[in-house]
Order: sequence, then structure tokens, then C-alpha cells
Amino acid sequence: MPRDRVRMLKMLRSAGGGVLAVLIVLTILEGLVPAATAIAFATLIGGVQGIPTGAVVAAPLLVYLVILLAGHALAAVREPLTFLAKARIDGDHRARVARLTAASAGIGALERADVQALIYESRADPESFIEGSPGPGVLEQLNLLGRILAMVTSGLVLAAYAWWLIPPLVVSALLAQRLYALDGRRDRRVWRASVAPVIHADVWADAIVSPGEGKDIRIFGLSGWAADRIHYHIRKAFDPMWTLGRDTLPGLWRQSALVLAPLTFAYVVVAFDAARGRTSVAVAAAVFAAATTVYQAMAEGPALTVKTVTCLRAFDRLREALGDVTGSGEMSLAPRETAKPPMIRFERLSFRYPGSSREVLKDLDLEIHPGELLGIVGLNGAGKSTLIKLLASLYEPASGRVTADGEDLAAIGADAWRTRVSVVFQDFVRYHLSLADNVALGNAAVRRDDEALQAAARDSGLTALLDRLPQGWDTPLARTRTGGVDLSGGQWQQVVLTRALYAMHTGARVLVLDEPTAHLDVRTEFDVFDRLSARKGDATVVLISHRLSTVRQADRIVLLEDGRIAESGSHDELMALGGGYATMFAIQADRFRQGYDDRLEEDELA
Repeated sequence: MPRDRVRMLKMLRSAGGGVLAVLIVLTILEGLVPAATAIAFATLIGGVQGIPTGAVVAAPLLVYLVILLAGHALAAVREPLTFLAKARIDGDHRARVARLTAASAGIGALERADVQALIYESRADPESFIEGSPGPGVLEQLNLLGRILAMVTSGLVLAAYAWWLIPPLVVSALLAQRLYALDGRRDRRVWRASVAPVIHADVWADAIVSPGEGKDIRIFGLSGWAADRIHYHIRKAFDPMWTLGRDTLPGLWRQSALVLAPLTFAYVVVAFDAARGRTSVAVAAAVFAAATTVYQAMAEGPALTVKTVTCLRAFDRLREALGDVTGSGEMSLAPRETAKPPMIRFERLSFRYPGSSREVLKDLDLEIHPGELLGIVGLNGAGKSTLIKLLASLYEPASGRVTADGEDLAAIGADAWRTRVSVVFQDFVRYHLSLADNVALGNAAVRRDDEALQAAARDSGLTALLDRLPQGWDTPLARTRTGGVDLSGGQWQQVVLTRALYAMHTGARVLVLDEPTAHLDVRTEFDVFDRLSARKGDATVVLISHRLSTVRQADRIVLLEDGRIAESGSHDELMALGGGYATMFAIQADRFRQGYDDRLEEDELA
């Protein structure tokens, strides 16, 4: 695998110029130590044989000791530098994996089990002896160059006695290395099959220590069951590895035979010549040391290289699975003060999720006019959330297209389009950060704008909560953080709504809200959308809500049924039509008159 080795050598640059330069110098010096040790040892033995005076012995002994100490000193200096270089190489690789996954335009690939397995393989975060990160394998290539230097210089010492001893030593070392490499590849094939059960075990291991899942774990008495599941998946992952190790043990004699046979032959020949007086004991000592070094120079740690190659090839497959993440195009945006909401069209759009034959959306046609407040309603599974994910370019349609001012979103490019879109998802993320950071993440591409934060808080009705927080905007929204607090579901929903409105105040011109107020009471929800309606000319607002009493404020309402637009019009027009929307509204109105409150409530601020 010469190409893989070249790739790993190129990765040495991640260690940093200064550290790499010092490591190269140390590698060269360490490569000269074995030959120098053999020569110094031979000189010392020669001096001891003569013993004319103590001075004759002292000089070669001092040289020999200096070389030994130099070898230990080089190793001592190299160890911390190697650790630093490994950390930098691994860190740089993990950053590439993170950038690759984060830069993926859509989320469809990330939902696939095979892609998650590739992320696990390539992430370079070993948790067991069978996993590995790139750093050790990359540095092993530098070590290999040092050992080759040691082999060449020691070979010159060996050649001074008998050059014909070099080929059998080198060939045996290469064959032994090949056998070790084959064993390493078998290990990696078994490990790749263990990725899925290890991922399953990690899910339950995380659940046991997570505050969120911890409630269910304790209330339903799942601790023992979860531990059993972890044990089951770990056994499923590691049992094949133990079996492979047991089956490999009987074959280890081959490597031992390859090592001992040529070394024994060389030692016997040299010892016999020394005993017969054909060579000196000093030369024999040099040959003994040099012969061992020639073999050791080729005794590469194949497991390190194989693990690194496996990690890098998984990264390559991951890049192929995620597609081109360099950006498909850029859209020239007007300054935010003059940017206008675009005309959005869904043109004969169809979509099915990967691995499914069911079409969630079928030849759907829909226009969203600039600056209007559009309500989208429908039963569960009608395709409402899928529609807005396509609007946000998180998925690619199976057929048809979505356009903005006549230009296909695929041509605009996901990154450029998303500078104009802000979305509140039904399954929003609760970041364990300060309130200010949670809101400012609505547009992380711009410097935090405190005026926009305040304006977004006013529009969402967050100011009442803000006044109650102990550190105001700087309050961490997690009890696990020092000085942090937990919020109720409704309070969190106001935070996330503020996040989306902050994006609108900093340039977004399309605001998409998927069940944004399910945790709010009806009065608070009405106030929020009353404020949104007042600003709807500044941005297009697409609202999905199960509460039709709120949706009735929209300029236009569309009813999704079976992946198509079944009805479209204002509230009054749809009520007059007497179709599906009118039936749904009548049912909700009757439930509301009976005192039913469909708010999803949780604990208050604590």
C-alpha cells in the first residue's frame, strides 16, 4: 500500500513545522545509534582482549557508554514530542471529519446507518484495543524511515564481515512483517463488523448517565435492563475478536521461525569462525549486534499502520457518501436593509425518504408569495414537516424542484440560500449555553448583535422570562452548568422562537415555524403571532400549527392531504368551502369550548 504510506507521510505536516523538524533530526540520530553501538562494542571487546593498560580500555568504554546514554536521551526527548505530534495529527483529522459532516448540505445521508458507521470508524476516537487513531500509524511511517536508516548502517557493519548474511536476514524480516500485516487486516475486518453493536452499546451507555433519559431509567426501573443491553452488544462486538485471537495463536510459530532461523544461522557461523580464529571476538560481537538490528529495522508495528489505513479509508468512503460539500454555488445577497423576501415555488415536487417506497409528497405545486403569512395544516403524516425541510434544502426532492425568484435552490447552493431562511423545528435543539448564545446561534455567521437580540426578545415575548433569569442574557440554560437554570417546555419554545426572529433581524427573509408554540398557552401564542403579523411584510412567514385558531390569522391557508395540496384559501374562504379544513376547525372549536387545553406543559423555570 505505497499510496497509503505516502498519504500518511503527508499527514506529518499536521504535527507542526518545529515539532516535525525536531522529530526528523531525532529519527536520523536514532537510526545511527545501532551501528555506532555495534562498532563501539566491538572496539571495547578488542581493547579488553589486549588489556595492555587501563587507559586503552577506558576510552572505548567511555565511547560505548556515551552512545548508550545518547540513545536513551534521544528516546526520552522523543517521547513527549511524539505525544504532542500524535495529538495534533489526531486533532487535525477529527477536525476534518467534523467539517465534512457539518458541511454536508442535507441531512438525508446522516440518517443512514451505514453513514453513521463510517463516522464512527473514521472519527479517530479509540475506546478499545481494537480501535485506533491516525496519529500512531502516521508517526510509525517516520519510525520506519529511521529503522531503514538503522538497517542500512548496520548492514554496512555486517557487510564488513560477510555480505551474504544480509539477504536472508532482510527477506525473513520482510516475510515476518507480511504475516503480521495479514493478521492485522483480519483483525480489522472483524472489527468493522463490530461497529454496529458498539454503536448500540454506546446509545445505552449514554442514556444511563444522561439527565434527560435518566428520568425514564429510574422511573421505569430500566437500569438493570439497560446494563444487560450494553453487555449484550459488547459481547456481540468483542466475542468474534476473542475467537480470532484464539485461532491466531497456533500460527505465531511461523513468525518466530522466520526470525530465529536466519539469526541462529548467522550467530552460529560467526561464533564458529571466532572459535577457529578466522575472525576476532570483536568482529563477532559487532556482527551479533548488527544482525539483530537488521531484523529489528523491518519489524514494523503493522497493527498501527493497518488501523490508520482503515480509519483513512473510512473517511474516504464517508466523503463519497456525503457527496460534494464544497458548495454548489453562491448567491449574491443584497444588504440586509434592502433585501426583499423572494417568491418561492414548489414545482411538481415529489419526495420519498431513503429506503422507503412511500411518497410523502406527490407532484406538489405551491406558491409562497413574498411577505405573506402562509399557514400549512393537515393530519399527522401529511408531509408538513417534510415540506419545510425541503424548503430549507435539508433534503433533495426525488423529482420536481423548489425555486426562489425563479432560480432552483440547487443552483443557488444550500449555504447561500440558508442565509435568507430561518427555521424553528418541532424537535428543536436545547443548547447548554447562555441565553444570549442560544439566541445568537440563529445567525452564527455574523457578529453578535445585541440590538437584534433585544428586538427579537420583544417580538417573541421573551422579555418577561429574561427579567426573571438570575444573570439575564448570560444565564446558562442547563442545571449542569454553574449558575444554570432549567426551563419549562414553553419557556424553551420562546427561546427558540427568539432564535429564529434574531435571524430575521440579522438578514433572514423567510421565517418557517413548525409547531413553534405547542408548549404555549393560547393567549401567549396569540400575542406572539399578533406581533409576527405586524412584521410579516419584512419577511415571508410559513406557519405549521395544529391550533387552527392561530392559523386563521394567516393570509392564506393550505391543507395538505396525502402529500398534495387539497385546499387553499383564507380562513373565511375555507370555512365557506365546507371541506376538510372546516371540519377540523369545527372539531377544535368544540373542544376549546369544552375547556380542553392542548398545551404541552412541563416544569416552570427552576
